[in-house]
Amino acid sequence: MTNYFRSNIDAMASYVPGEQPQRGTKIIKLNSNENPYPPSPDALAVLRNIDGEWLRRYPEPLGGEFRQAVSKVLGVPSDWIIVGNGSDELLSVVIRACAEPGRKVVYPMPTYVLYRTLAEMQAAEIIEIPYSNDYSLPLEELIVTDGSVTFIASPNSPSGHVVPIDDLRKLASQLSGVLVIDEAYVDFAEENALALVEEYENVIIIRTLSKGYSLAGLRLGFGVANPKLLHGLFKVKDSYNIDAIACAVGTAAITDQTYKNACVAKIKASRIKLAKDLKQLGFHLWDSQTNFLLAQPPQGNAEYLYQKLKEQGILIRYFKQPGLEDKLRITVGTDEQNQTLVKTLSYLLRTGE
Repeated sequence: MTNYFRSNIDAMASYVPGEQPQRGTKIIKLNSNENPYPPSPDALAVLRNIDGEWLRRYPEPLGGEFRQAVSKVLGVPSDWIIVGNGSDELLSVVIRACAEPGRKVVYPMPTYVLYRTLAEMQAAEIIEIPYSNDYSLPLEELIVTDGSVTFIASPNSPSGHVVPIDDLRKLASQLSGVLVIDEAYVDFAEENALALVEEYENVIIIRTLSKGYSLAGLRLGFGVANPKLLHGLFKVKDSYNIDAIACAVGTAAITDQTYKNACVAKIKASRIKLAKDLKQLGFHLWDSQTNFLLAQPPQGNAEYLYQKLKEQGILIRYFKQPGLEDKLRITVGTDEQNQTLVKTLSYLLRTGE
């Protein structure tokens, strides 16, 4: 058979996203950290009134309307913002611009496994530094390694913890390469690292509208960084990477902070209740500042429970990798969905069936 691919592409494994059942399937989906509530009514109103002229013409190449909205909400200049087809595209842009064979891509583990996939695409040297059991940042190891790109997810998936800003500040000040702070779950957290982009030109904060704004299907994210850093990233970005519909709908969604904050408050309250219920079943949990929980079953039989729940029409996430084999990542759903999950888990733990 003819080999069409570069050797590093042949050798790498594909990123495996959470299962996506067909629309209309009766299933409780708690595996991809999607928001259980609908998007802002303002965003849906924009979608219902799309002008066909928007589709005939190419969109704004830099997502100008959305950049202005982000600028107003976050209080940062619009030229400090880069818009992407989901935050994943921006992670890819950074890697394409900054990583290559002989350059190091560094991150603590366990974390978002797409970092590895993106680095493998560029045949970069990958260095994974283990988190300790309490998920404190391996700061000194990260500094000594001094990657061309260092990824820190904060809040982190699958652990749900936030990295203290003082640790991130020290890391940024000691690295010679780019520090990517992935804040995909920041809407559910009590703090953020946005201030660091003003202090350090090697820092980029990356966010998404997939989680807090209920727009995972829209594929819209953005990064905030010093224009000196963005200058190189814009060279790598596709010419028209943000479609006109995504830009218009995303602008309405991020402008409606009242609605987003109300949904986030409901999810936080549900997170507290779900955590309490799981603890009563004997699960060990890690404190979470996200819309999911990392949970260790009392008998450590995570894969078994994952499979049994799937048979019952409940999807959660199981990662068969070091440090996670005995744990489950559970998205916080509506209170009704969470209670169905808890009742099913209680039955499975009690009967072993």
